[in-house]
Amino acid sequence: MAKRIVPDESSEQAASAAIARVRGSGAQTVYDSLRQSILDMTLAPGSPLDEMSLSERFEMSRTPIREALVRLSAEGLVTTLPNRNTIVSPIDFVKLPIYFEALTLMYRVTARGAAVHRRKSDMAGIRALHFAYADAVAQRDALGMIQTNRDFHVAIAEAGGNTYYTALFTRLLDEGRRILRLYYQSFDDILPRQYVDEHEQILLAVEAGDADSADALSAEHARQIVSQIQSYIARDTTTAIKLG
Repeated sequence: MAKRIVPDESSEQAASAAIARVRGSGAQTVYDSLRQSILDMTLAPGSPLDEMSLSERFEMSRTPIREALVRLSAEGLVTTLPNRNTIVSPIDFVKLPIYFEALTLMYRVTARGAAVHRRKSDMAGIRALHFAYADAVAQRDALGMIQTNRDFHVAIAEAGGNTYYTALFTRLLDEGRRILRLYYQSFDDILPRQYVDEHEQILLAVEAGDADSADALSAEHARQIVSQIQSYIARDTTTAIKLG
């Protein structure tokens, strides 16, 4: 008489968990890839994101595609239109002034906090990112500049020890990566050495524990960036006007 095989409940649970992990990793892969493409402007604002096309591209079912788009929507990076089509969210230039206001404040408060609370181990990481940024500038690597700039300022925020400031500043920096891409384009990706020097001055003020200088230098650094972006946007708008 053949022996009846009874499924092991623990084996079934393990299999279910493995399937869930595979599904989750699929959504994560799509999310990471699309998020990077959106932030570095490979996918331009307004670009359509068709689930079927994405499913073919990533060789996955539409379920992980949909999950990834939901996450990107929560971050404001994609928008679902009334006709249910999904697009890369346009850059809201109308809201740029209040964005710049928040960004400038976080530049200042995180640098000040870092000057007060930094440790030697923090400075080693910040300095390494400063050198990485300087190298990206020398190489005219725009995407490298954007990434290392973000990481440099996040590291300063982390040195301040306030997790709420760090989370807010990180989100602002991530949201602004598309704006920063326009910023580097305004220089044709040949960034003046001035901006590398400004990073170094902020770093030295933080290292010296000089909160007032770190604050003032960060405020000026933010002012320069905002002014350049505003000038570029204005120039781009006016040059698009056809004169009779």
